[in-house]
Amino acid sequence: MNTEEILRTTAHRPFPLPAGPWVMTQIWHHLLFANWPLPPEMVRPLVPSQLSLDTFEGQAWISIVPFYMTYVRPRGVPSVPGISRFPELNVRTYVSLQGIPGVYFFSLDAGSALVVAAARFMTYLPYFQARMEYRLLGDMMYYRSHRTHSGAPSADFVAAYRPTSAASSTKAGTLDYWLTERYCLYSITRKEHIFRLHIHHRPWSLQLADAELELNTMASASNIPLPSPVERPLLRYAQRQEVLIWPPEVVAPANSAPQETAGEIPPGL
Repeated sequence: MNTEEILRTTAHRPFPLPAGPWVMTQIWHHLLFANWPLPPEMVRPLVPSQLSLDTFEGQAWISIVPFYMTYVRPRGVPSVPGISRFPELNVRTYVSLQGIPGVYFFSLDAGSALVVAAARFMTYLPYFQARMEYRLLGDMMYYRSHRTHSGAPSADFVAAYRPTSAASSTKAGTLDYWLTERYCLYSITRKEHIFRLHIHHRPWSLQLADAELELNTMASASNIPLPSPVERPLLRYAQRQEVLIWPPEVVAPANSAPQETAGEIPPGL
């Protein structure tokens, strides 16, 4: 991973790089973006009140994204067995705070118990332990996930997916750009403070995709009502993305209007 080259590539970003040094790397592989439009009034109650729910042409969007990670490591630290390589499956929507667009995760299922424990402790992200399998045969990815996290809602995902076109860059103003070119994520602490976690990577190179979603209860596990009967999602595929990550920072106190200043998450939030 050429981190200096990644940091020099910024023209595609909708807002500048964050101040301060990045603290972690990840490489994402063989991502499927399965995207569904929903009326905003169905999604708004599920998102913290401090965040603005983003819409594209009047619709909110829910995405389910299976992939696997490698090169997951803090800056300057070598690979650690059990946490440097694992599959992940997230459910997300699209939000903004203080004019900065980002992603809000309803759930992130991961196939590493160590990762789930560390992520829940350090970032307050809604990580869940799952039994996960993935297998790439030719250009077809076979993916299976069964949530095993104690006390969590049941959630299952079984799919096979593959790209069906050449890759192309996203263009500003398009739905593909709106869904993917987002360089921070938001979550909420136990005391309902909002934090922002910045990321950076090169522009997305996306392909059209085909997928057979044999089993998918990921959205319903978070009380998200996908269209019934479930409509075929908008599908996109990305082969690889090299990612830099910054530490989380608090950007909005509990039950308050968005604040103009940000700071590191203090203990106990």
